[in-house]
Amino acid sequence: MDELEWFVVLAETEHMTRAAERLSLAQPTLSRALARLERRVGAPLFDRVNRRLRLNPFGVIMLEHARRGLAELAAAEERIATLRDPDRGTIRLAFLHSIAAGLLPEILRAYRAQAPGVRFELTQAAGHEIVGHVLAGRADIGLTAPRPEDPELAWTGLYRQQLCLAVPDEHRLADRERVGLAEAGDEPFVTLRAPIGLRRLTDELCARAGFTPRFAFESTEIGTLEGFVAAALGVAIVPQPRPHRAEPGVRYLPLTDDSAHRMIGLARLRERPLPPVAQRFAGFVAARFHDGPGAVAGHDGGLAGAVRW
Repeated sequence: MDELEWFVVLAETEHMTRAAERLSLAQPTLSRALARLERRVGAPLFDRVNRRLRLNPFGVIMLEHARRGLAELAAAEERIATLRDPDRGTIRLAFLHSIAAGLLPEILRAYRAQAPGVRFELTQAAGHEIVGHVLAGRADIGLTAPRPEDPELAWTGLYRQQLCLAVPDEHRLADRERVGLAEAGDEPFVTLRAPIGLRRLTDELCARAGFTPRFAFESTEIGTLEGFVAAALGVAIVPQPRPHRAEPGVRYLPLTDDSAHRMIGLARLRERPLPPVAQRFAGFVAARFHDGPGAVAGHDGGLAGAVRW
């Protein structure tokens, strides 16, 4: 490991004396370490030009892998430290775009108040991308919707979020208290792109209502859809916003279809235990929703607020 670290510094400086000074090493020690590394890989890593070092193509490859290897070792050390001290570890959390503006910041603020030493590595993504992050081990937990179908993932449902039809303020349906989706069957729709989860739910709800929607625009952000609805470019199926998050110029009409909701929950790899720091955070999030508005039973058994993965 020392030789890799020394090689990276030498590759960055391309100067034996300066690298030795930065590393607080004697120059002969650094020179011998480089010679051992070159013997091990079976190729020179630098070209010697007028008593100067120039990284050659072999060295470029070695530098790429050395940096990657050192990063992996640092990540392993951090994960081990997390296991030893869950109050000061890192939680790798992937989450939906649509909960980034309100719900998630409130959760993080509340958790950091009781665990100020915990750090978060956050990834904002669409639902299918979150599944990929969790499956690949890039995230410990995914806060996503709807429930992932991959059998490798354990799932705890937290919150049933109602879906509604967003229409412009001056729309013919704007004064309705509730609306059947079929009544908007002739309208242009703005929607999210496939395979985003809310797009799948939109397609399913329209099929249940007996029509195939005509899409005027496809986006990757719910906020963009709401802005286009306000501009009267179409209607959209979106989650019911919290009052202070509603888009000006848009009316959000509850749908009569009882299936017009999506389930927000926590996903993790079924066969890999969560690090204690992530386990504690998952329990905090589940307890925060337990018995609250829209709280649901955890899909893998037990109440969401009581689950322990």
